[in-house]
Amino acid sequence: MRSSLHIGVLALQGDFERHLRQLHLLNVSGREVRCREELSGLDGLIIPGGESTAMNELIDRFAMRDALGDFIRTRVVWGTCAGSILLAREVDDRRIRPFGAMDISVIRNGYGRQIHSFYAEITARLNGDTRLLRASFIRAPIIARYGNGVMVLAEYGGRPVLLEQPNCMVSTFHTELHDNPLLTTYFLDKIISRGRPKSASSAYRSVS
Repeated sequence: MRSSLHIGVLALQGDFERHLRQLHLLNVSGREVRCREELSGLDGLIIPGGESTAMNELIDRFAMRDALGDFIRTRVVWGTCAGSILLAREVDDRRIRPFGAMDISVIRNGYGRQIHSFYAEITARLNGDTRLLRASFIRAPIIARYGNGVMVLAEYGGRPVLLEQPNCMVSTFHTELHDNPLLTTYFLDKIISRGRPKSASSAYRSVS
C-alpha cells in the first residue's frame, strides 16, 4: 500500500532532496511542493530541516500559508528540525508564525549554533518495538513543553526529540542524512492507518 501513496516535500528551502531520495528508495511517489497548487492530490507532507525563519518568510512570499494550514489540518504531516518549529504551537522567535499542528513549545536553535551540531544514537519506540536511530542534531530546536495529547517516541539527554499526535509527527533531528528509512516508513504507515485528529489538551508538561 505504501507504493500507492503520493507524498509532498516542502521545497522552498532546506534538505528536501534527501527526503525525496528516501521516498524514491521506498518506491513511493514524492513531489517537490513550491506553490499551493502542488498540494493537490497529496496524501501527506514532509516539512524538512533548514532555516525556519527563511521558510516562514517564503511561505508568505509564495502565498502558501492558508493552503498549507488547511492541508496540515486534514492530512498527516511530518516536520524535521526546522519543520518541527513550523508545526509547533509556540516558538520563542517572534519572526516565526507556527501552524500550531503539534501541541508543543519550541526553543529555536536550542542546542546552539552550527558549530554545536552533533550526531547521537537514540532509541525510538515505534509500533511497540524499540529501534536504534543514528540522529543528526544540526542547529536543532529543543522541545520545552508538550501537551497531554502528545506522545513522546524518543528522548535524548532527558528531552523529547521525536513526538506525535494522530495526524502529526515532529523530530528535532535528522535521520534522512544517514539514509535511514525507518522514520520515513513509520510516517508512511501512519498515513495509511490515520484517523481523525483527536482534540488536544491545553494542559502542558514542562521539560526540565
